[in-house]
Amino acid sequence: MRIAVANQKGGVGKTTTAINLGTALAAAGKTVLLLDMDAQGNASTGLGIDRRARGCSIYDVVLGEAAIEDAMRATRVPGLSIVPSTAALAGAEVELVGLDRRNRRLVEALDAAPLFDFVITDCPPSLGLLTLNALVAAETVLVPLQCEFFALEGLSQLLGTIDRVRAGLNSRLRLLGIVLTMADRRNRLSEAVAADVRAVMGADVFATMIPRNVRLSEAPSHGLPALVYDVRCPGSLAYIELAREVIARCVARGELVDA
Repeated sequence: MRIAVANQKGGVGKTTTAINLGTALAAAGKTVLLLDMDAQGNASTGLGIDRRARGCSIYDVVLGEAAIEDAMRATRVPGLSIVPSTAALAGAEVELVGLDRRNRRLVEALDAAPLFDFVITDCPPSLGLLTLNALVAAETVLVPLQCEFFALEGLSQLLGTIDRVRAGLNSRLRLLGIVLTMADRRNRLSEAVAADVRAVMGADVFATMIPRNVRLSEAPSHGLPALVYDVRCPGSLAYIELAREVIARCVARGELVDA
């Protein structure tokens, strides 16, 4: 199952979700590959991949200069591997414009790679060529949505992009679900935003909400997923529940053989 974690807005919890969902799925016995498609490389840092030791990266993969296997790195989480990002990825948007099959670079690399139960792509905060490559390569899209006043702003644009990719480039692409992030149940605004999103998107919204949690913010500075840094914190427990929901949805849709 290939999942693109996407939202063109920054600061909504894409990288935190990619790291901790991947960790929770690996803890559930699944093999997981995380692709860091953001030039900032935060997913790579958050999984303890030192910038000086990254070498071959997702940049080399999308430019056709390396295979997925050449760029893969093991992490401290058994069953979870990552293809890291480097600063060179910042120029990939421009370089891809002049290349053949510029929208299909990632899917072709993945089709030639070893099989994983889940491939999770942490997309950049834009709807450019890197995100388009991720959507063409994905089977489903998971959208983190921050519990804030403008939560639904821009969501229609992203859903429209998903529809256009499905119509013209990847007919199998569908929405896996929307996960509400940075929720504060003591704050009436969070509850109001959650109610609004559920009223509009219905069953597409996961039941699990990811809370604001200091441990989620602290963990990347130690190069660890929150589930390793503090498995009992509310954020870690929420991502464990989200992983269960993701597996259940994939099983119900026939996209995963068993739970």
